[in-house]
Amino acid sequence: MTNTILVINAGSSSIKCSLFATPAASGLPLTMAYHADITGIGTQPRIVAKDANGNRLIQQELGPAANHEKALAVLLEWLETTEAGLNLVAVGHRVVHGGTIFTAPVCLTTDIFQQLEQLIPLAPLHQPHNLAPIKTLTQLKPALTQVACFDTAFHTTQPAVAQTFALPRTLTAQGIKRYGFHGLSYEYIVQSLPNYFERVPPRLIVAHLGNGASLAAIKNGRSVATTMGLTALDGLPMGTRCGAIDPGVLLYLLNHGYCVDTLQHLLYHQSGLLGVSGISNDMQQLLNNPSPPAAEAIDLFIYRLKQEIGSLAAVLGGLDALIFTAGIGQHAATIRARVATETAWLGIKLDEEANQRHGPQISAAESQVSVWVIPTDEEQMIAKHTYALTKI
Repeated sequence: MTNTILVINAGSSSIKCSLFATPAASGLPLTMAYHADITGIGTQPRIVAKDANGNRLIQQELGPAANHEKALAVLLEWLETTEAGLNLVAVGHRVVHGGTIFTAPVCLTTDIFQQLEQLIPLAPLHQPHNLAPIKTLTQLKPALTQVACFDTAFHTTQPAVAQTFALPRTLTAQGIKRYGFHGLSYEYIVQSLPNYFERVPPRLIVAHLGNGASLAAIKNGRSVATTMGLTALDGLPMGTRCGAIDPGVLLYLLNHGYCVDTLQHLLYHQSGLLGVSGISNDMQQLLNNPSPPAAEAIDLFIYRLKQEIGSLAAVLGGLDALIFTAGIGQHAATIRARVATETAWLGIKLDEEANQRHGPQISAAESQVSVWVIPTDEEQMIAKHTYALTKI
């Protein structure tokens, strides 16, 4: 009987799941056995599962009435009947916000779950959906160990000055500060660095560029600054999120007809690449679109990247390596090339052929800063944390 860990990354209309087999001996890696995507929850839900080689094992329509609970029940039933030799012993969840209390992965209890619910206003786009499968699995399999892994935890090593807003101290004491996100991605990249470097560079900027996008300054393996703040709205413009914005804009809108709910929807769902282009939140679609609005959205994305890379390089006191990861970072050679051109003052120069091949190293020999494309794997990171906590 092989013990397994299920990793769940849940969104509003989808659930991404990976099943990892635990190692037979200490020191061996976790291996992914299956991956499943449940999509269309709320409209036309269906499940597609593949094995580690990408072979499709199941594709099933779940029916329009299937919610998160029903979808998870179907997944668990499928896992239990697919191979009798698999024994599910724990589930690891991606939870975006850990607040000031949760700075490392934890085994979930009723009290901890309730504390995580209190953080929903800080991550309204993610936290409710991260918590939904935890509640569902508690009902379906109450004896099953569940672990929460936090996107904010990696950034708790930042100095206080990097986390503090210029607000009254009473508000800071209430937890209103910069937290930072995409921490599981950054943590995975840092742990992967020995696979790419003989000597890990001490001053790194990692660019996690996807529908959600952020940068992190990492010094000697520890986060010292990042572009996101109290919530995942801050920093770079993203697929549908605005990124950094003058607070006066928000006050203006609130004084001119916007209520809080309407403003929240604007900032999270109608802004970013979608808002500027009026076309799409998908970078590849914008790159393939010759219209001026598409170009303006891309130009703004590059401009803000240039600004933030310069800011983080200043925090680090220089730069030894720049790493691109996530959907845009790993696959959009054009974006990487433009970023390199705009940051040439740092000593960055790309090898054009290597960039088109997507790396891993894409910097030219004469570049003063090495530039890399390194795939991230947040699910593997969650599985490692879950395995370490459950000691199975």
